Amino acid sequence: MACWSPENATKAYLQALKMGKRDNEPDITEFISAIAAGNNAQLMVMACSTMAVSTALALVAAAHQTGGRVVCILSGLNNEDIHASSEEALGPHANCIEFVLGDAQKLLIDHEEYKCADFVLIDCNLDDHKGVFRAAKECTSNHGGGLIVGYNALHKRISWSEFKTRFLPIGEGLVVTRTTAYGGSSSGGSGGDGGKRSRWVVTVDKCTGEEHVFRL
Repeated sequence: MACWSPENATKAYLQALKMGKRDNEPDITEFISAIAAGNNAQLMVMACSTMAVSTALALVAAAHQTGGRVVCILSGLNNEDIHASSEEALGPHANCIEFVLGDAQKLLIDHEEYKCADFVLIDCNLDDHKGVFRAAKECTSNHGGGLIVGYNALHKRISWSEFKTRFLPIGEGLVVTRTTAYGGSSSGGSGGDGGKRSRWVVTVDKCTGEEHVFRL
């Protein structure tokens, strides 16, 4: 992935905040948007069983800053109904998302286009979420590495050591890992060197002057 862009992160963060139309403090939506845009993600793939409108909007906001694409793979039962209701809930923003119905694990491994994904967002409520993580790790490492983020991870009593993730107590819980070329991974850092240490990212709200600090 490209070098970290504080400007993209800040703009995506603020846009996601605006799209969410909330007056309370920022949460998972703005965080996901900031790290996707800050890492200049070009192909963002979201794998979920039911549409999480806020997380989808996070990727749309990031794509507006990076010029990237957003693909949403709906893997659950009744995914055609979920697709229809998702488009309705997202309104005009649905036009910014490419919806795909099918098995996320299989698509990430077999679909030539998705093998170029550099940011993968995974709903940990998927029955096969660990299999999707493995597929995401394989596809992102094929072209130099990428960032994999799992949400709804708070209540999953499983070991994430296989994926070398870092758990973040944001929203319903996030797990984050970065892959490098040829399958390597690290739980922190945002540069291209696959660093082993976490780092702090500071974004500034240009409207209020407030600083927001994230640890990656």
